[in-house]
Amino acid sequence: MEKTTNIIELRHISRIYEDGFTAVSDFNLEVKKGEFITFLGPSGCGKTTTLRMIAGFDHPTEGEILLNGKSITNLPPNKRPINTVFQRYALFPHMNVFENIAFGLKQKNTPKDVIIKKVKKVLELVDLEGFENRSVTTLSGGQQQRVAIARAVVNEPQILLLDEPLGALDLKMRKEMQLELKAMHKELGITFIYVTHDQEEALTMSDKIVVMSEGKMQQIGTPEDIYNEPKNAFVADFI
Repeated sequence: MEKTTNIIELRHISRIYEDGFTAVSDFNLEVKKGEFITFLGPSGCGKTTTLRMIAGFDHPTEGEILLNGKSITNLPPNKRPINTVFQRYALFPHMNVFENIAFGLKQKNTPKDVIIKKVKKVLELVDLEGFENRSVTTLSGGQQQRVAIARAVVNEPQILLLDEPLGALDLKMRKEMQLELKAMHKELGITFIYVTHDQEEALTMSDKIVVMSEGKMQQIGTPEDIYNEPKNAFVADFI
């Protein structure tokens, strides 16, 4: 049997809510290890629902999710080697930067010296050395976003999910963070799955873009493919 290079596979995933609303319909996707893949589409197109199903916060009504070839469809979020960064950073206001980042490691009873070493390393990665003892409430939006990313990355997940993580930042800051995230992705070598409704953001950052509308995949391809050869009118209009 050949070794699979797909880290995540979604097979015929659908999510239908109790009221009959179909958020995601027969969705198929293969994500390669180390890829930067972006779900792009208007509000309500099913991209966040798909992300939540990969994270385990939501469960598909039909279909299955595979991680490294094994089904994780019913695995709870804390058992998946996956971390999520949300638009609202959900930092703990009563903790300083160090404590926020170390939180996940402490939950796993990681030895103290290992925690210190790992936190120091990710603080360098997100360009916040020397900020350990600062209260997160004194940080700017961009700095808080970096702490949220550091907190996710320090757990060394195989996959990092990012749900509109730059949505709350102003334009200049977004541009800077786009470049930083891209650089971080390169340095970490972990798989990024990113959600945005911002076409430019998707085109600048991704290896592969999945364009979504009304719960269905409209097109998948490199930014060049999507931009130069849209598959249908929706993609052409949206991009």
